[in-house]
Amino acid sequence: MTKHLRASILTFGLLAILGTFLVLYATPQGLALSDDSIAYIAGARSILAGDGYRSAWLASNKPVTHFPPGFSSILALVGLSGLDPLRGTRFVNSLLFGSNIFMLGLIGWRMTRSQMAGVTFALLFLVNSLLFRVHTTAMSEPLYIFFTLAAFFAFSQYFGTQAYSSGKPLDSKVWLILTALLTAFAYLTRYAGLALFATFVAALFILHDTWRKRFVSAGIFLVGFIPLVLGWGIRNRLLADNATNRTIVYHPITAENFGTGIYNISLFLMPVEEWRRALMKSPNLVTGIMLAIGLILLVWILYKGLKKFFQPSTETPEVLSFISVLYVFAYLSSLVVTMTWFDAATKFQLRILAPTYVSLLTILVYFSVWLWKRQRPLAILLVLFIVALSLQGMSNTMFQLRKGGQGYASFRWFDSEAMEYLRNLPEGTRIYSNQAGPVYLYTGRAGYVLPDLVDAVTGLPRGNYEEGVAALNEDVLSGEAVLALFRYGAADEDIQSIYSDLSKNMYLDFDVRGDKIYTNFP
Repeated sequence: MTKHLRASILTFGLLAILGTFLVLYATPQGLALSDDSIAYIAGARSILAGDGYRSAWLASNKPVTHFPPGFSSILALVGLSGLDPLRGTRFVNSLLFGSNIFMLGLIGWRMTRSQMAGVTFALLFLVNSLLFRVHTTAMSEPLYIFFTLAAFFAFSQYFGTQAYSSGKPLDSKVWLILTALLTAFAYLTRYAGLALFATFVAALFILHDTWRKRFVSAGIFLVGFIPLVLGWGIRNRLLADNATNRTIVYHPITAENFGTGIYNISLFLMPVEEWRRALMKSPNLVTGIMLAIGLILLVWILYKGLKKFFQPSTETPEVLSFISVLYVFAYLSSLVVTMTWFDAATKFQLRILAPTYVSLLTILVYFSVWLWKRQRPLAILLVLFIVALSLQGMSNTMFQLRKGGQGYASFRWFDSEAMEYLRNLPEGTRIYSNQAGPVYLYTGRAGYVLPDLVDAVTGLPRGNYEEGVAALNEDVLSGEAVLALFRYGAADEDIQSIYSDLSKNMYLDFDVRGDKIYTNFP
C-alpha cells in the first residue's frame, strides 16, 4: 500500500466518521418512521423473543414473507446487547451511512485509480441530501445499498484478478463467490436484489471472452447465490404457503405514480428547492433531462457491451462504471415489472429510487475523471458546482430533521391523546385501526386491520367486505373491542365513506384533533 493510498483511506475513514456523526446529530428523537419501519422493528422484536420472524405488530402474528429478513435480523443482532430495535435502527443506519461513504471512496479509487476521485465520490455521497434522508429513515435501503456496493467492489476485484495471466484461479473464484453471497444478502434485505443478480449474470456473459468462461463463472455465481435465496423461499412456502407474498396480477402504472417519480428525480437533479421549482414550471423539462440522460447511458452501455460481446479480444470496459450503468437499467426494469405485475402498492418514492441515485453518482465521478483528463478547469468547476448545490440542499434537510421526529416518530404520534386513551384500555381489548403500526409502536398492543374494498398489493377488489364490516361492528358493540380512526378528516371522500360504514351504530367516545375512537354505548 502506497503512502498516497494510505492517506486516501484515512480520508475515507474520516468522512465516514463525519457521516455517522451527522446522522446521529440530525436525529435526536430517532429515525423517521413509516408503516414499513414498524414492520421491521416488530419483526426484530419477534426474533429477539424467540418467536421467529413474525408480524408482531398485527394480532394475526403470521410469519413475515412480504419483507425479507435482512434488516430485521441486523436489528435483532444489535438487540442482543439490550438495545431495543426501535433505538437500534438509529445506531445501525448511522453506521451504515459511514460504511457506505467509505465503500464509495474505495469504489471511486478502484474505478479510476485516482485517490482524488475516491475522496470526491465519498464527499458527494456525504453531502447528498436525498441519500442522507434515506439513511435517517428506519428502512432497509441503507443496508441494501451497503450490500450492493460491497458486491460491486468484490466483482471488480474478481475481474482484477482475471486480468493477470499469472494470477491464481482460486483467488478470482473466491471474489466471485463473495460477490454471489453479497448479492444474496442484498436479496434477503430487499427483493430488488434480483436486479443486482441479473446485472452480474449479464456482466459475466458480456465481459468474459470465451463461452467456457461465461458458463463456468455463471455457474459458480449461481452456486453462491442460490442456497440462501432458496432457503428463504422454502421457509416461506412451509410457514405461509407463499414465497414472497406477491401474486401475478396486471395493474398498469398510474400517471400519479409516474408524477411521483418525476418529482423525486427532480429533487435529485436540483437539490436547491427554489431552483427546482423554477425547473418544474416547464412541465416537460425534467422529463426531457431524464430521457436525455437515459438515452446517453443506453447508447454508451450498448456500444461498450455489444462491442465486447461480439469482439471478445477488444479491451474490457472499466468494470465498475459498466456494471453501474447496467444496474440502473436492470433496477428500473425490475421496478416497472414489479409495479405492473406483482405489487401495485410500490411507488416511485425516494427510498425506492435511492439505489439508482448511487449508481448515477458513480457515473458522474467516472465522467468527471474523463473530463479532468481533457478539460481540467471545467471538471473542477463541475464538481465544485455540484458540491455547492448539494451543501445547500443538505443544510435545508439538516434543519428540517433537527426540528423534530419525522413520520410516526413525530410528537403528533408519541404525544397523541388518542394513543394515551388506547394505552389505558383494559387488557385484552382488541383495537381495530387504520394505523395498526403506530398503535403497536405506542401502545405495545398488536392491532387488527380494517376491512377494505381494494387490496393495495394486487389493486383488485377484496372479497367479503360486507361480512368484514359486520364482524367488526359486532365485535366493537360487544364491548370487547374499539375502533380507532386516525386523521379522519384528512382522508379522501371514498375512504371517509368506508370509515362511515365501519363506525355505523357505534358510540363516538373520543374525538380530538381528527382522531376518533368508537366503542359500544356506555
